[in-house]
Amino acid sequence: MTIFKAFLHAMRPQAVIAGVAALCFGIVAFLTRFPGPFFRYSLLLTGLFSMIYWLYQWLRYAERYRALKQELALEDEFTSIEQIYQTKLALLEEKLRDQEQRNREKEQEQMDYFTLWLHQIKTPIAAMSLLQQQLPHSESKKQIEQELIRVEDYTHMALNYLKLEGTNQELDLVNVDLDSVIRKVIKKYASLFIYNRIQLDYQPMQLSVVSDNKWLEVIVEQLLSNSLKYAPTGRIRIYAEGDSLIIEDNGTGVRAEDLPKIFEKGYTGLSGRLHEKSTGLGLFLSRMICKRLGHRLEIESEVGIYTKAILHLERNDVLLFD
Repeated sequence: MTIFKAFLHAMRPQAVIAGVAALCFGIVAFLTRFPGPFFRYSLLLTGLFSMIYWLYQWLRYAERYRALKQELALEDEFTSIEQIYQTKLALLEEKLRDQEQRNREKEQEQMDYFTLWLHQIKTPIAAMSLLQQQLPHSESKKQIEQELIRVEDYTHMALNYLKLEGTNQELDLVNVDLDSVIRKVIKKYASLFIYNRIQLDYQPMQLSVVSDNKWLEVIVEQLLSNSLKYAPTGRIRIYAEGDSLIIEDNGTGVRAEDLPKIFEKGYTGLSGRLHEKSTGLGLFLSRMICKRLGHRLEIESEVGIYTKAILHLERNDVLLFD
């Protein structure tokens, strides 16, 4: 009996519509002097089809009602099936919140593990660097030193990625001497310039910008690293135009169809696939850092002629979180 009452409660809108339709039909029949027998037959047919329809709806409603109550193990009596759906929806929302919490905890565990691993891997890298310095000068020593620099770069790239993914990263915006940042990065890659005989064209700029010293260094490091990858025997220019820092090389260049995608995570382009040197993360991280610092990064290039990375250092609104 409870199910039938709930069914009648749920079907009230349809009953009202059917009653209004019958009333309108009767008024029209009266005003047009519609023959009485035809009117009665019409009502009988309408009533018959309505009973069949209501019986079909009742069977479906009763089946859904019992299935939902059994699924939710509910003992209380409900006035309509809508309340049961609301109860089920509340349970699903609770399950969703629990699943989201478990996913966040899992992601945090993975983040903690990789952060710990990246910090631990620095020790053997430093040890290998010391051992490499004790080796006699040879072509093998040069190659080992270059590969160690790349290992350190990839390690720092992964660590910086984890830091940027976190929401607790802090920015220390101060007046930064751009020349000191550039000289520090050039010193890091000095051996690559020497061993690969790459000509460096750089003159002090005497330019001071408002930025975060550490993260600005990461951007310059990544841009110069890319130039060293794809201009193995060429020339690299570092200069300023207004408030913009430009790092230009005469390496392999980037195809026009690849330029709109080079800042996407994991995208390497044709040059990266051919040389098997690109991770597809460097420019993605650089663009992300620029957004946090309020700077802007652009890449201009022609295949086989040049690639120009333009870092606009005038500050826009800083985005602490994406």
